[in-house]
Amino acid sequence: MADRKATLNIEGMDPIELPVYQGTVGPDCVDVSSLAGKGVFTLDEGFASTASCRSEITYIDGGKGVLLHRGYPIDQLANNADYLEVCYLLLNGELPNAEQKAEFDSIVTNHTMVNESVASFYNGFRYDAHPMSMLCAVVGALSSFYHDSLDISDPEHRRVTTMRLISKMPTMAAMAYKHSIGQPALYPRNDLDYASNFLYMMFGTPCEDYEVNPVLARAMDKIFILHADHEQNASTSTVRLAGSTGANPFACIAAGIAALWGPSHGGANEAVVKMLGEIGSEDKVDEAVKRAKDKDDPFRLMGFGHRVYKNFDPRAKVMKEACDEVLAELGIDDPHLKIAKRLEQIALEDDYFVEKKLYPNVDFYSGIILRAIGIPLNMFTVIFALGRTSGWLAHWNEMIEGNSRIGRPRQLYLGSDLREYKKR
Repeated sequence: MADRKATLNIEGMDPIELPVYQGTVGPDCVDVSSLAGKGVFTLDEGFASTASCRSEITYIDGGKGVLLHRGYPIDQLANNADYLEVCYLLLNGELPNAEQKAEFDSIVTNHTMVNESVASFYNGFRYDAHPMSMLCAVVGALSSFYHDSLDISDPEHRRVTTMRLISKMPTMAAMAYKHSIGQPALYPRNDLDYASNFLYMMFGTPCEDYEVNPVLARAMDKIFILHADHEQNASTSTVRLAGSTGANPFACIAAGIAALWGPSHGGANEAVVKMLGEIGSEDKVDEAVKRAKDKDDPFRLMGFGHRVYKNFDPRAKVMKEACDEVLAELGIDDPHLKIAKRLEQIALEDDYFVEKKLYPNVDFYSGIILRAIGIPLNMFTVIFALGRTSGWLAHWNEMIEGNSRIGRPRQLYLGSDLREYKKR
C-alpha cells in the first residue's frame, strides 16, 4: 500500500496519480512504473534520482554521513565484528549467535580450495595479464565446474553457491597475483582466519614459513568489511541486472567484477597512489593543492570527497585508524606516505577543503594501507572485489527471492525518424 499519492500534470494529458512509498528511513519514493502504459516515461541519466529496487540490506544517508548494514552502523561493525560475521549479517539479515558463527566460519574455511583444473586456468594467461582480467574470467568459468548448484530457484543451490564464492574468492585473487609475479600458488590453510589466509597466500612461498602479522591481518579484515556493500552502486546494480535475466550466479558476479574494474568505480584507490607518485615529494604538496584549487587546471586530488557522501565518508574514520596502526607497526619511511599524511593534514585544516567538505574518503586511506602492506597497484581493485563479493551475493539472493522482473531501462531516442532505404 502506498503511503500517499503524487499527481503528475503534463500539458495535453489528464492528471496522472502516482503512488508514493516511504522507506524505513530516507527520502520518499514516487513510483513511476505505470507511466510507460500511459505513453510517457521519465529520464534520469545515471539513475541519480531513481530507485531501481526495494532492498533491506544497506542504507546510506550521504548528507549525514551514515552507512548502515541491516541497521548496524558501519563503524560499529568494523570495530567489533570480523568480515565473515558481516557476511553472515548481509546474507541473513541478523548477526549470528556463537553457534551460527562457528558453523559459518567452518564452512568457509573448509571450502577455500579450488578445483585443480581451475588452478590450471591461470597458466593460460599471459605473464603480465591484469589480475582483474584473470579474476573476472575465472569466476565466470566456475559455472562449468559446479553444475550441482546452478538452479537459482532452489534456495539450497543459492546457499551452496554463495558459500563457494565467499570461500574461494581469496584463493582465486591470490592465485592471480602469484601468476603475475611468476611464483607458485599456495594452498590455503585451515588454521588461519579469512584475512590472514589471504595474506599468507599472497606473500608466502613454499621455500620458508611465512608468519602473518596480526596488525596487518586486522587492517585487511577492516578493508574487506568497509568494502562489503555500498547499496545500489554500479557493480551491485550490474549484478542485479544480470541476475534479473536468470543468468547463473557465477556469471552475475563476473559481471559485477567487470563493472568494478572501471577507474570511476573500483579503481579510485589506485588513482590515489598514482596521484601521490605524480606529486612526487612532500615539498611539492602545497603546489599540488594550489593547482587542485584552480578550476582551470586539469590536475585533481584523488581520494577526497565522495559522490554519495556530501559530508564525511563514515568508512574513512575507521580506515584512518587502521592506517595509523599499520604505519606505526611497520615503521615505513616511504616518500609517498609522507605526501599522503601532508595532504591529509591540509584537507582537515584548510578552509577551502573544510568549506567544500572535501574530506579524505575511504579510498584515500585504503590505498595508503595497501601500499604499506606491499600490495601492488594492480591488485587494489581485486581486493575491493574480494570484499564486495558478500554484498553482491546478498543483493543477488534478495533479488531472486523477491521474484524481480527482468531489468529493462528505457531511453529518450534522439536519432533519425523513419526513413526509407534508397539504393545509391
